Amino acid sequence: MSDVAFYCISSELYFPGAVGLVNSVRMSGHTEAIHVLDCGLTETHRRLLEREVNVIPAPDATPPYLLKTVAPLRHPSEVMVLIDVDMVVARSLRPLIDGAADGVIAVKDNIDRFVPEWGELLDLGTARPRPYVSSGLVVLGGPTGRRVLELWDDRQRRVDYDASFFERDERDYPFRYIDQDVLNAILCTAVEPDRVTTLDPALAPVPPFRRIRPLGREGLRCVDAAGNEPYVIHQFVRKPWLEPMYHGIYSELLRRAWLSPSAPLRYPPEEIPLRMRTGLIARLERRRVDAFDLARWYVRDVIPDWIEGRRRRAGATR
Repeated sequence: MSDVAFYCISSELYFPGAVGLVNSVRMSGHTEAIHVLDCGLTETHRRLLEREVNVIPAPDATPPYLLKTVAPLRHPSEVMVLIDVDMVVARSLRPLIDGAADGVIAVKDNIDRFVPEWGELLDLGTARPRPYVSSGLVVLGGPTGRRVLELWDDRQRRVDYDASFFERDERDYPFRYIDQDVLNAILCTAVEPDRVTTLDPALAPVPPFRRIRPLGREGLRCVDAAGNEPYVIHQFVRKPWLEPMYHGIYSELLRRAWLSPSAPLRYPPEEIPLRMRTGLIARLERRRVDAFDLARWYVRDVIPDWIEGRRRRAGATR
């Protein structure tokens, strides 16, 4: 068993994110093993990734959202960093790895959620309210981490995927967010509170990214307006390799992870979208896409919200 390892899941669709994630892990100073669960990579993609990672075949006919525990159970480590493939590691995760020697570290989610029935439904005992965390970045260490991983793998087999957010989306279903709800159920029942560390969301921001800028023209470190340096940037919604979108902090760091001379994996240059390449034409394309995407955002979100706010204020004064 190794001391530390990283684990993620990728398919053909998410291969660009996988290359960016792997490169960002290495560019942040980590030399530990990286295991990628293969949920439909092409042979070409596998050969490229295998230069730097251990590619593991995924079980057949299981939704990817229920596979996060597979790779770490097959190749366990003393400290296991489970990380989503649509993240870029912006700086060393060593403080988190050291802090999870015998415990769990995860990031507080942007939603608050607690279901008192979780413990009973999963035979875990009484559920205690605690901060609800994301399953996007989870660091599991020591015996506590191993026990959480095993419970997570076992109990998520009891959820009804068809009732979840990803299928029928039954809003009252106790495990609407499937693996993430199961993880939180375990943390609020089967783990001593002092074994769980909850990180501020500013250390793993998600869209919309607010005033986060790179530190310098190269590298992956970045900082927000409050002076926080995120560990990771998480693009959990739209993907810049799939559709034209505003060139925010994730897109910029992903571009750097693809193109950096220090990156171990060379992303096929012909597959890089024009707006994410280097040179004058690429910069002009970024500006064009940014203008279009901002206009669409205002028309779709900002203006309707502003009109609704005016309507409510007008109704309150009648």
